[in-house]
Amino acid sequence: MDIVLLIKAVIMGLVEGLTEFLPISSTGHLILAGALLGFDDDKAKVFDIAIQTGAIFAVILVYWQKIRDTVADLPTEKQAQRFALNVAIAFFPAVILGLAFGKAIKANLFTPVVVASTFIIGGFIILWAERRQEKDPAVARIQDVDAMTAMDALKVGLVQCFAMIPGTSRSGATIIGGMLLGLSRKAATDFSFYLAIPTLIGAGAYSLYKERALLSLADLPLFGVGLVVSFFSAWLCIRWLLRYIASHSFVGFAYYRIAFGLVVLVTAWSGVVTWSA
Repeated sequence: MDIVLLIKAVIMGLVEGLTEFLPISSTGHLILAGALLGFDDDKAKVFDIAIQTGAIFAVILVYWQKIRDTVADLPTEKQAQRFALNVAIAFFPAVILGLAFGKAIKANLFTPVVVASTFIIGGFIILWAERRQEKDPAVARIQDVDAMTAMDALKVGLVQCFAMIPGTSRSGATIIGGMLLGLSRKAATDFSFYLAIPTLIGAGAYSLYKERALLSLADLPLFGVGLVVSFFSAWLCIRWLLRYIASHSFVGFAYYRIAFGLVVLVTAWSGVVTWSA
């Protein structure tokens, strides 16, 4: 295996792990990084989606106790059944809309103007959501994921569908959308992580199956390196984020999104990055 290609896999794994669960859009960062590295062909796009699985293993590790207890209690405990049902309810809108519109979105919305606009608009929505909870803390009526109803879960699942628009950020849509729907910052973040497990595993498996003709056994080292690096970097990022939100808001990420949206426009107009599906 080409050592240069492995180094690119390490860099892309780092980008994936460090951005997947922050409200800043991992897709936008992977596109930019891939273009700068010359790692942006069709196989690289499958790689970008597949290594999300490594990041998901990090979520499973961090939340292992909750996941283990839920699985163990499913046959007898109503709270465990309710939680699992809520995750399933929130998961299915993205499955249905993704299968229905995913191809059209990739064909028409992966443009610098769309990506930059969603970055910038998303930044202002974060500022609005944070200001709303700061002004009236009572709007955060749900302090824990176990207090969510099926309707709360469905609403978060519908909001997650906005993440199909490139540059929106799945984490950003679910966390900030959850806050606007009445979840506390901590509850919205926790539920976003739980919802990521079926969503990203499903997306990775579907992408690998759909593009299997592009892949061979020779690609295993490349994908393996990306998965391992994304796992460790995501694990560090998740642990940091959970500590961060205990005493900080997402305002800093809002300003970062606005600035990154401008970077997208500059790199696209200068020809440095080709934004295509």
